[in-house]
Amino acid sequence: MFYRPEDGHGLPHNPFNALIAPRPIAWISTRSADGTANLAPYSFFNGTAYVPPQVMFASTGSKPDQENGKDTLANIRATGVFCINIVEEAMKDAMNVSTTGFGKEVDEFQRAGLKAAECASIDCPRLESAPASLECRMTQILPMKGENNYVVHGEVTGIHMRDDCIVDGRFDVTTFRPLARLGYRDYAVVEKVFTLVRPDD
Repeated sequence: MFYRPEDGHGLPHNPFNALIAPRPIAWISTRSADGTANLAPYSFFNGTAYVPPQVMFASTGSKPDQENGKDTLANIRATGVFCINIVEEAMKDAMNVSTTGFGKEVDEFQRAGLKAAECASIDCPRLESAPASLECRMTQILPMKGENNYVVHGEVTGIHMRDDCIVDGRFDVTTFRPLARLGYRDYAVVEKVFTLVRPDD
């Protein structure tokens, strides 16, 4: 099968997201200018550089009570900071609650029954029980083609790692089984890890 996106795919559901899988999930916490905490998952997310450590995520779509994007984007524009919390399988139901299109005055930490803690290097909440949290200072917001499509880049200024996730000096994802996004409404967990040695190592 071949199709041009502008012509449509003819399938019951859009296959595009299912082709780019699995995708890590950035459970992004922010604070609005008036002090309201926000927590929302984004699966167009990845690291972009080691030194200094940098990340990116894409925000697409809009909300009736925000201009030019969603609450996360509005909060980052207002404060210049955000925190990426890693999602473990045990938190899948709480994460799903935070996908709800609540009004901008709603604190998703409270709605999902989660405890927030303060970041150390930025003025922003983080998810206290997350396996890891990356405190980030926004470096640029780039508009993309299409309506309300943006890429947010940030420099990581602080990293929290849960002690039980560190095994023999390594951050071990099998200790918490990270959640990954597939296509449609499908998810997966990382439960098998193997190592490949590069030929030139």
